[in-house]
Amino acid sequence: MEYNTQRSLLSMKEYGRHIQKMVDYLLSIEDKPKRQEQAGVLIELMGFLNPHLKNVEDFRHKLWDHLYYMSDFKLDVDSPYPIPQRETYKVKPEPLPYPKRYPEKRHLGKNIELVIDKALTETDDEKIQGFANSIAYYIKLSYNNWHKETVSDQAIQVELDSLSDGKLVFNNAPHVRREREEFKTASGRKAFVTRSKNNNTKNNGNNGKSRNGGNGNNGRNNNNFKKRY
Repeated sequence: MEYNTQRSLLSMKEYGRHIQKMVDYLLSIEDKPKRQEQAGVLIELMGFLNPHLKNVEDFRHKLWDHLYYMSDFKLDVDSPYPIPQRETYKVKPEPLPYPKRYPEKRHLGKNIELVIDKALTETDDEKIQGFANSIAYYIKLSYNNWHKETVSDQAIQVELDSLSDGKLVFNNAPHVRREREEFKTASGRKAFVTRSKNNNTKNNGNNGKSRNGGNGNNGRNNNNFKKRY
């Protein structure tokens, strides 16, 4: 019996031991046309065993790269794609520089400062006022997303003054609808209407039964009176 400790290491474990043995068999074929044919068959088998690669763009290109990698770049076959090299196959890309932004109001983000700078460069008074109203609405919306209590318009203006050095003043009070409160109010109203309907139904049922001499209290009293006299 052949143990895993005696076998060679798998370069790509997701393909399994059998695919690795087939790749090793390709390296032992001396006839290049036959080796080329068997390589195409092996590519089809690799795609069949890994259907998730079909969702990847140019998945056949990736299969050919995996085939060369599992052969330790020793396989001599023609590929419809550029043949990868050992030196450039796993080269790490250059790290992306992280944007260094230090907003004055971190809870509002850096983009709000960019919008304010854009508003301060405008010359049209109507556009400036529109910017101020939009910025005030965004500030109030951000506040309500992180706090349960409401915020006053004066506090919003104080925030806007600190960001724009007192150059922007909004004239349209931003109204932010609180979804949680409306949902609770609507739910409570719906529950109250449902309870009222149920109570009315029960009361009507009891009154009807009593008038018809059913299971109501008046009906039982009438039956007892008839039995007694």
